[in-house]
Parts: sequence; C-alpha cells; structure tokens
Amino acid sequence: QGVEACMLDLNGVRRLLPILNTSPDMTRPVFGGFLQPRGGTCRHDAVAWGYARAADRLGVDIVQNCEVTRIEQTGGRVTGVETSRGKVSADSIVLAVAGHSSSLARKAGIDLPISCFTLQAMVSEPVAPLIDLVLDGAVYVSQSDRGELVVGGETDLFASYAQRGMAGAVERNFAALIDLFPCFSRLRWMRQWSGIVDYTPDHSPLMGTTPVDGLYITGGWGSYGFKAIPAGGLTMAHTVANNTAHPLIEPFALDRFETGALVDEGASSGMDLGAPII
Repeated sequence: QGVEACMLDLNGVRRLLPILNTSPDMTRPVFGGFLQPRGGTCRHDAVAWGYARAADRLGVDIVQNCEVTRIEQTGGRVTGVETSRGKVSADSIVLAVAGHSSSLARKAGIDLPISCFTLQAMVSEPVAPLIDLVLDGAVYVSQSDRGELVVGGETDLFASYAQRGMAGAVERNFAALIDLFPCFSRLRWMRQWSGIVDYTPDHSPLMGTTPVDGLYITGGWGSYGFKAIPAGGLTMAHTVANNTAHPLIEPFALDRFETGALVDEGASSGMDLGAPII
C-alpha cells in the first residue's frame, strides 16, 4: 500500500530499544516489531490551538463554554441551534463533537450506531531521555519534550460518559508497561485522567450527510481522529460545500449500517483494538 514500514526481528528491536524487556518468559513476549521511520509525534493541544488561531485569522467565530441545547428544524431541514448563550441561525450544521456525537444527534431526532467509552492516560514524573520514538503495542508510551512519559492503553470495558476512569484499566495499563519496561516500575506517576472516545460497530469513522437536510457529521473516530483529521476536515468541507459526500468518504456514510457495506478495519487503520467489541 505504499506505507514506509520496516519489519524488525528481535535483534532489531533490541538495538532500537535497549531498555525493552525481551525475555522469552515475560507475560507479553516480544517477537519483533514494525518501524515507520517517517512517523512522528506532536503535542495535541498545540496543534488544536494552531487550528483555532488560523481559523480566527480567517474570520471564524470560536465560542467556548457554549452548550448546544436544541437543533432547530423546519420541514426536515436545519435552521439553526439554540445554545446556552443564545440562538445561532444556520443553513448547514456539522456535528464534529467526538464522544458527544450521539447526544447531539439525538437533539435532531437521529439515533447513531455509536457507543462511547472512557480511555485512560497517565503521565509520569520528568526523567532523562529514555525513548525517542512512539511505542504502540500492548500499551502506548512516548516521552514528552519535558521528559514525562505519556502512557495510554485500553478503554474501560463498558460504555460510559464518566471521565473518572476505573482502577482496573489503569492497573492493566501499568502491568503491560512494567512487563515491557521493568525499569519504569521505579517511576512516580504525577496524574491520570480519562477522555471519551466514540466507536461505531465496524470501528471505522462515520462521515458525510445525515437524514436531516443540512446536517452533517464526522464522528466515530475512536482515538484516531487527531491523526486523520487533516484529510477528514478537507473532505468534510467539500461535503458541506456541495451537499454530497466527497468520493473519499462515501464508504463511511451512515447508511452502511443498513446496507451491510461495513468498513471493517479494526486490525489496521480503523480503530484501536483496545476498544470493546460492540
């Protein structure tokens, strides 16, 4: 498929990550790995603010702490939204609200095939540089520019909007981390939090038009929307401007769950395999 990925044997993994536990009797034995040399990482919040500042320069109004309480319709077409800070009239509305896609769609009378789960993340105390790549396998781990280890993994095993996080998922993430990197057991962990991720039954995103004229959606991204949204944003802009799905996102339409033309990519680029099967 043209992806610049290299397959590594066990010795190649050892050279790349000397601190990795490669003992054959570990709980999660390592047999090899894949490396994408051109891959990288960036700070999510900095990218989000970069988008916001660029949009602001183009004249976009960004209103924070503003809850949508109602989606108004006339004759099957949207006419605007009621919010906690007043009414906004609009001929086109895009639901791009991640884990809150289902709750907002219900305000327009649409039941989405989306379930939301809580995804765990943890951050350690700052330490000297140990990892110069992003490891994604039994657990996700990378090191920030401040020296903190950022760790994430599986979601909670039940659908929830609670952002507290459950001890069981945290424990399993730490168990996987220490199994792979025993030296990390001596670290102190500064904070832990959880966020809401949204999953469709086939673990691929939901993009395009909806049964309500003028209402569009991009959701069901799970934990991969941040990486895919440069292309996702471009194709959604085309969809709104032309009131028809961009050719690249036609397979991700809502009606695929009626026709059975599912996009099952749970083992590749679709969704995080740590999510429960819905």
